[in-house]
Amino acid sequence: MGIVADLASALDLERLEPNRFRGDSVDSPERDVVFGGQLIGQCAVAAARGEPAAGKRIKTVHALFARTASKTSPIDFEVEFLHAGRTMASATVTVTQGGRLCARAMALLTADDDDLIRHAAPMPAVEPPEALESVTDPYVGRELRVAGGADLNGSTAAADPSADPTELSVWTRMPGDTSAEPAIAQGMLAHASAGFLIGAAMRPHPELTIADAHDKFSTGILGHSVTFHEEADVSDWILLAHESPYAGRGRSYGRGHAFARDGRLVASFAQDAIIRSFATAPGMAADGRGKASVL
Repeated sequence: MGIVADLASALDLERLEPNRFRGDSVDSPERDVVFGGQLIGQCAVAAARGEPAAGKRIKTVHALFARTASKTSPIDFEVEFLHAGRTMASATVTVTQGGRLCARAMALLTADDDDLIRHAAPMPAVEPPEALESVTDPYVGRELRVAGGADLNGSTAAADPSADPTELSVWTRMPGDTSAEPAIAQGMLAHASAGFLIGAAMRPHPELTIADAHDKFSTGILGHSVTFHEEADVSDWILLAHESPYAGRGRSYGRGHAFARDGRLVASFAQDAIIRSFATAPGMAADGRGKASVL
């Protein structure tokens, strides 16, 4: 195997032995490169299913990506626990394909304590999803709606000229019943959180459009981190509020928050990425021969 039809299937990792798992990749019309959001979602599931993680949920997962993986071959995940206590556990997840190291993640798992203090950032005041048009999504079954008149396929700013062009708010919801295993829902949310921060960084720059990525210039995720605050029903609408505080030197940094439909802050995320010119023609090595896409 290698490619499956939906994200839930890709996140439902096969257990090979304690703390070793194997997964496939979700189908999409993109080039033969596994999306980093899928890998960080799978790392979260692997850590949550590892031993001795029982009774704990993923709090934070942070992944660094060393090289790309192919969608057409299975991917292996090996979990190593650094520590496992009564309320906290931490682990590394090593991602390989065909014996080649692709990524490594650090995961923090927790069992909740009672509130001593509590506060949360408010959800941005944007249009509800029912007031917005659906956007074509390369991932079958997921729904997207973009607030403020922004264009996901280009760098066109919002219809409101007073809007901050470095901000981007996207409503998303994903199909399937994820209630049986919270880690699958967390993996789906991690996947969604990684998809739009590069586009947010490009919105203030009308000379470039995200639609030209991998053709006229190179983009890719170097590292991505997600912290889960509250449980989220990903089959209902989730608002992903992105901002791009910095882009330069061939890199971009973005961050954001995920809000449930009722306004609860359910997760926060951050990403380092590349946005740079090709050193040689796309798809060609310096000697003129074809090469695989690399970071």
